Amino acid sequence: MSVIVVFGASRGIGLETVKTALMAGHEVRAFARSAPKIALTHPKLTKITGDALVPEEVISSLQGADAVIQSLGVSSPSDLIFGTTLFSSATRILVDAMRDATVRRLLLVTGAGAGNSRGRINPLYDNLIFPLLLQRVYNDKDIAEDLVMKSGLDWTIARPGGLTNGAATGTYKVLIEPKDWRGGFISRADVADFLVKHIDDKSSFQTAPLLIN
Repeated sequence: MSVIVVFGASRGIGLETVKTALMAGHEVRAFARSAPKIALTHPKLTKITGDALVPEEVISSLQGADAVIQSLGVSSPSDLIFGTTLFSSATRILVDAMRDATVRRLLLVTGAGAGNSRGRINPLYDNLIFPLLLQRVYNDKDIAEDLVMKSGLDWTIARPGGLTNGAATGTYKVLIEPKDWRGGFISRADVADFLVKHIDDKSSFQTAPLLIN
């Protein structure tokens, strides 16, 4: 079993990943500014109160780790309107910290429409939903993806479709080839399942699949 650091661990995909990793037997370090509020207790869980934008706090959390999962979300609705630099800034700090700590395995969560999947989902999403609601945030996610792809680390980028709070099904689709990319939904629990199952899967290194049910 591995020592996993989860960034963005207090909610959403990050919290589901903490739960799933613990069930799989991993030792988990849950890193978040609101880590003490995580309503979980487990002998293999360490809650780390920290800011992903503070390099010293990030590198401290990585000592002795085997893998990192980064699942950050926008901090406020205004980010959708005015944009953000959270994803690129935090990823730049994380990549540098991982190099310093000699931790090679990184799984990054972005979303459908990030990177080279932009414009490949479906007409409604590509031409209406994305430009109206997501483009400013995803411009920064694009930078984060590029930083990871050029990092020299053993990376996987997960691009989930529309997120739901449903239970894990284990029947989701992992669409690696651009010709297969399309719109769809997936539960946060299923995204967490993908992340945890691929921690040690070398066949997923240097891939950026789109995930849908």
